[in-house]
Amino acid sequence: MSSWRSLVLRIGENCSEYGGNTDYKDHLETCFGVVRRELLHSSDDILPFLLECAEQLPHKIPLYATLVGLLNLENEDFVLNIVERIHANLQAALDVGNCNRIRVLMRFLTVLMCSKVLLPSSLIVLFETLLSSAATTVDDEKGNSSWQACADFYITCILSCLPWGGAELVEQVPEEIDRVLVGIQAYLSIRRHISDTGCSAFEYNDERNQDDSQKDFLEDLWDRIQDLSTKGWKADSVPRPHLSFEPQLVSGKSHDFGPLNCPEQPNPPAEVTGITYGIQKHEAELKYPLRMRSLNIFPSSKTEDLQPIDRFVVEEYLLDVLLFLNGCRKECASSMVGLPVSFRYEYLMCETIFSQILLLPQPPFKPIYYTLVIMDLCKALPGAFPSVVAGAVRALFDKIADLDMECRTRLILWFSHHLSNFQFIWPWEEWSYVLDLPKWAPQRVFVQEVLEREVRLSYWDKIKQSVESAPVLEELLPPKGTPNFIYSAEDADQTELSLSAELNGMVKDRLTSREIISWIESQVIPDHGPDITLRVVVQTLLNIGSKSFTHLITVLERYCQVIARICSDQDKQVLLLSEVSYFWRNNAQMTAIAIDRMMGYRLVSNLAIVRWVFLPQNVDQFHVSDRPWEVLTNAVNKTSNRITDLRKEISVLKKSVVSASEAASKAQSYLEDAKSKPTLTLVDGEPVLAENPVKMKRLQSNVDKTKESEISLRESLEAKEALFARAVNEIEELFIFLYKNFKNILAEPLRDTEGTLHPSHEADEMAIDEENSPAAEVDSAYERPQKSHPNGKSTRIGCNVGEKEQWCLSTLGYVKALTRQYSSEIWPHIEKLDAEVLTDDVHPLVRKAVYSGLRRPADGF
Repeated sequence: MSSWRSLVLRIGENCSEYGGNTDYKDHLETCFGVVRRELLHSSDDILPFLLECAEQLPHKIPLYATLVGLLNLENEDFVLNIVERIHANLQAALDVGNCNRIRVLMRFLTVLMCSKVLLPSSLIVLFETLLSSAATTVDDEKGNSSWQACADFYITCILSCLPWGGAELVEQVPEEIDRVLVGIQAYLSIRRHISDTGCSAFEYNDERNQDDSQKDFLEDLWDRIQDLSTKGWKADSVPRPHLSFEPQLVSGKSHDFGPLNCPEQPNPPAEVTGITYGIQKHEAELKYPLRMRSLNIFPSSKTEDLQPIDRFVVEEYLLDVLLFLNGCRKECASSMVGLPVSFRYEYLMCETIFSQILLLPQPPFKPIYYTLVIMDLCKALPGAFPSVVAGAVRALFDKIADLDMECRTRLILWFSHHLSNFQFIWPWEEWSYVLDLPKWAPQRVFVQEVLEREVRLSYWDKIKQSVESAPVLEELLPPKGTPNFIYSAEDADQTELSLSAELNGMVKDRLTSREIISWIESQVIPDHGPDITLRVVVQTLLNIGSKSFTHLITVLERYCQVIARICSDQDKQVLLLSEVSYFWRNNAQMTAIAIDRMMGYRLVSNLAIVRWVFLPQNVDQFHVSDRPWEVLTNAVNKTSNRITDLRKEISVLKKSVVSASEAASKAQSYLEDAKSKPTLTLVDGEPVLAENPVKMKRLQSNVDKTKESEISLRESLEAKEALFARAVNEIEELFIFLYKNFKNILAEPLRDTEGTLHPSHEADEMAIDEENSPAAEVDSAYERPQKSHPNGKSTRIGCNVGEKEQWCLSTLGYVKALTRQYSSEIWPHIEKLDAEVLTDDVHPLVRKAVYSGLRRPADGF
């Protein structure tokens, strides 16, 4: 990398504000001197590289803006080109709804205004353009209020610029910025308050969070900006390097920033109903999602020194680093540790990362990314961050009963993976008390599922060794993952045993599927019936494939026709799944893998899997194990992914058809043009007008080829569209069937527990015998009140909920989680779901769970 590129990329990294020792003023002057010299022959390279650095390292924007301000003193045309390029990029980002680019470019423009590169009035015009679009959107008469997510995003962008430039705007254009703030206040008075319970990580807010839950994200940000204005627009977390160069910068020319156009939002539906409003609202929230939902894991004493605006700014820094450095984990951790702030922020950093892991409806990146970032941060800050992460785990564990079911699963997966990177070391003795809790207590289930996932990542003996400090927890370890082959038992049926041995010999002799099917149909089914045949075949084949995952796949691939022949209807497929579950009852992972592969080979349908999941023996496990939910989620995922894949393939084919049609039209045009313009040809030595047969043959051949290509692509498109229509009908049938099952199994338990389903902490309070309970103890590390356990151990939230109540809470939680996860696939079928499932006889709590998952207002809209 050339020296100027390295200087621009690494600008500020050695400065005290960014964790170094040097003065940023010297560093900026050095960088400016080198870049100024390079402008003479590398301006075409410097401009895009500088903009790319500013966009992808936004925590350094004040430094980049100051550098541009200094360049503006020497080369106004170059800086004007930068402003024009930003204008073009911002307009393009607005047109397509690129939220991150819009937000970062607006911040860059704000700091460029501070460096005297941009006229303050131009920035005000930009703010007012966004404000006007937002106000129009939420206006019931002129706009489309279902797209409020877009309007809120525009207002958020304006407010989030003010920590970086509010002081300069108030100083230079006080009346104009006041007008903008008054407009924002007016907007807040007409917009709808967002009650986002469907995407809240916690089902029930504790006392510390109740005040925060009364404000949505935008209202909270407005309060922070109001607080900032009362303190003179001074934010400790925002570096202001331009002030050191202000005497020079004021002599530069401030450039104008042309007008921008906000895209028009879709028109409201002709008939506004709860469903049409909800569908458009869902589309808007997908395109303009919230970046973060604060978790507030730690007590306020851990971050009480932070000003409200500083918390917001540091969260912005952290989220930007996670976003733009997602492919460079080492750089990401280094940048997160070296943010330009003068205070410690380990607790806030931890909360921010966990807010992304548990972000609903889905995090920006796969969970493994956050696992690696946390691991690198623990290594970068070995004296501080590991204990902070451990504190976060303990705090979340204390509130696990109130954690959303999907978030609980994510936390289990993250924690088990995290421990696998640190030799599975954890003070399990702290949680040994969970063995005294009922088997359905959320904390006990959490420990049990973490241990099960750890076994998947390692091996059973290793995990048993890791809990030596709390040997009682060995009881929560999963069974050793050995297969449960029924014909290896001493009391096995001798007839079935001999059939199994005969089939095993056939497989060893490499008989074909056709030969085995012939044997089954001629000798086994007539004498023993279809059910015994199915059991013998499935148990034997699974036992042959039980050595490893590869063996299993090989057996299924080679003999899938055999299984398909004996499992031709849905009833037999359910029996097949029961056999698989019985064979792998000691290994949840192999159960899930085997069923998933069988669905992939079309041996079992998604409806059969749903029927199997809702068999009584699996329903009874809903609140004590993730096993049935893993299988169900895999089945719905496969069905949903098929639609996604077909949609992408159809989109590609449509573009190809258009290209092929244009090519065919061009070829036909060339042919007709050649026919209409004959060329001179020598006949008997005399020039005459005639067609060139060689050329005409070539052109005709080209026409034929392009038409054939177009026809072939159109046929492929029609076939894919037919498959897509079939897949859409399939997923509609799946969801209707799934929710009918939820409705049926929940009906009686919800009637039996009517009035007793309450927040777990309320249950805890109600279940304590005041006469025998000593005064509440206080956890000195995290300042959370605990209550005495009869055995001297502390009880946590949720351990006194009855089994039936916990089953209802867990199942309703999964209903909401599944609905939220597949809301994009459910919304197109919502009318049929309303008509066939969410009818008047459905329990209100079932309807509430579905509505919460869809983020659908209970009153329609």
